[in-house]
Amino acid sequence: MINISQIIAQELCLKIEQVNSALNLFSEGATIPFIARYRKEITGSLNEIQLRDIQERFNYLQELEQRKQVILEAIALKNQLSDSLKAQITACLQKNELEDLYLPFKTKRRTRATMAKEKGLTPLIELIKQHNYPQTKSFNLEKEAQKYLNEEVATIEEAIAGAGDILAEEIAEKAQLRAYLRDFILKNGWFASTIKKDYEEGTTKYEMYRNFQGKLTKIAPHNILALYRGENEKILTLDITFDEEKSLIYLASKTIKTKENNLVNFYENTIKDSFNRLIKPAILREVRAEKKAWADGESIKTFEANLRELLLSAPAGMKPTMGIDPGFRTGCKVAILSETGQFLDYQTIFPHSGDKKRQISTNTIQNLIREYNIKLIAIGNGTAGRETEQFITETIAPLNPKPIKVMVNESGASIYSASDIAIAEFPHLDITVRGAISIGRRLQDPLAELVKIDPKSIGVGQYQHDVDQKLLKKKLEETVESCVNYVGVDLNTASQELLTFVSGINPTIANNIVNYRNEYGAFKSRKELLKVKKLGAKTFELAAGFLKIRGGKNPLDNTAVHPESYAIVESIAQDINISLNQINKFSSHLPQLDLKKYVTDTVGLPTLEDIRQELEKPGRDPRAEFRYATFKEGINEISDLQEGMELEGVVTNVVNFGAFVDVGVHQDGLIHISQLADKFIEDTNEVIKVGEVVRVRVLEVNQKLKRIGLKRI
Repeated sequence: MINISQIIAQELCLKIEQVNSALNLFSEGATIPFIARYRKEITGSLNEIQLRDIQERFNYLQELEQRKQVILEAIALKNQLSDSLKAQITACLQKNELEDLYLPFKTKRRTRATMAKEKGLTPLIELIKQHNYPQTKSFNLEKEAQKYLNEEVATIEEAIAGAGDILAEEIAEKAQLRAYLRDFILKNGWFASTIKKDYEEGTTKYEMYRNFQGKLTKIAPHNILALYRGENEKILTLDITFDEEKSLIYLASKTIKTKENNLVNFYENTIKDSFNRLIKPAILREVRAEKKAWADGESIKTFEANLRELLLSAPAGMKPTMGIDPGFRTGCKVAILSETGQFLDYQTIFPHSGDKKRQISTNTIQNLIREYNIKLIAIGNGTAGRETEQFITETIAPLNPKPIKVMVNESGASIYSASDIAIAEFPHLDITVRGAISIGRRLQDPLAELVKIDPKSIGVGQYQHDVDQKLLKKKLEETVESCVNYVGVDLNTASQELLTFVSGINPTIANNIVNYRNEYGAFKSRKELLKVKKLGAKTFELAAGFLKIRGGKNPLDNTAVHPESYAIVESIAQDINISLNQINKFSSHLPQLDLKKYVTDTVGLPTLEDIRQELEKPGRDPRAEFRYATFKEGINEISDLQEGMELEGVVTNVVNFGAFVDVGVHQDGLIHISQLADKFIEDTNEVIKVGEVVRVRVLEVNQKLKRIGLKRI
């Protein structure tokens, strides 16, 4: 049996002690965010990425070991398990390699080979194989085949063909040959596509794939997914091409030993049959699946990176906010939110339905701003968004001070509005009012609001409906969990959905926390969590450091310092002669602090350094400072754009080939990867992020295709 820890350590370039420590913590139920932040001494400061890699590889190898046992038992039952085969199976580290070894022993449906065996032709092929060596002088294949004629084998040709069928299957099931050909195609093959004759030039979105060739080693993941989608939609014909002659030469070199002409001809014909009928179709399916899995993985990584940037977008702050879901005919829904995101009031206005209604709408907005002391106005960027923004600009012009108005990406807001979560939260409100609430809350705190929406609906992915949905869901949930725990959660304002992503907290406990808060009021301390139903010591250990309490009894409850380390901070406070209640005064004393003085058997310098950083800015939000884009006045539609125009916009999506930017015309423009910087860019995420405010120049406008080409400036 393989040593899983040792293999993982070698593959990930880690110490075996680190891997074992991480696996032990996983077995005890510890979460990745908890281990990464609060168990650095145990793991040697492994980060979240390393911990996830360990966990994923461990799960893969565990599944592999379980599959090995099933295969070994199955082969042993057939009395065909040799010592060498057992050693090969035991040493396997990849699932496809294991399945190749098992292939000859699998119970099969009736094939041409099994039918030939049923006709008694096995001895003939065994005889042929016995003469497959260089010293063979003469072998009369037809004469030997004649001996096997019977009621089911009428002619010599049938006997030879049947023997060839048995050999063809044996060749196709040789693990070494399959592995070589799979690798050969992956390294040397090409995707080749054409558009079907039914589609004239310029009539499909797959025009670039009309006569396309892309090397398997160099083709971009988005191209692969586009090719597969075009094939599924029956617009494209897609093949994988490679040097088949070289493949046949390789198979012959590994199979044919004899120089006897009639045997050589028999083997060559059999190899061609095996290759065309059995090997090539199977290997091409595997290669296609492998490239699809790779493209899925790369696209999901892009989605993860975009989602992380979006979730960690700078919050505008918990201030009284007006959320507006724009509309023309049905009007604009206006929701008023308190500084904690609590829904207070709503109105429907009709600023785009004539001068009279526009004036009424102006009065309504101004009165609401004064009544609720509104500091922020969030305007959805969908239909009527720019027109509504212009109306708000004119409406707040005479006010002093003016609220800050921001265009907010409303992707997924309609999904949230109709969801069970929104219905449970606001059962008596219209779906569009719920949308306005969501838009307002997104401005206040993007993370807290976006966790309520299926990440796939947020619109920052690439071919997200074409990739492995199970893997996508897993990876996006991991990203949300990572972001929530990185920022931390206000225990007294967090929704049930947000609490669910906190380390150690499941939906039941999250619901119990909210119920406790509703019954007994705000939590006064982290210790009070232990009074929550089903929240025991283990859950408290995993969750407490990520749950913050503003204005609680203990100032440390509003920091990322874990309760298990409070005694250390109390010792520091005593040594610098400052009360914990004056925690904001700690920072000037921290640079001179000798952390080694506070090292214990369980707490080392990595944790102490984290504590020092936290005390420098206690309760700080790790997200960037809030900044918003200002769209150019008078540029509301794609028809308003002109080449050379310089605009400000916000990045809505980053993909392998560039970045999409909202410049306020209801259609995102594309900055191609070649226009992102004045140097070669290999990875778009290195130079641009979702949510980033950028200056761009318009390079191209195609109103018919609704395409906008941009350059970053």
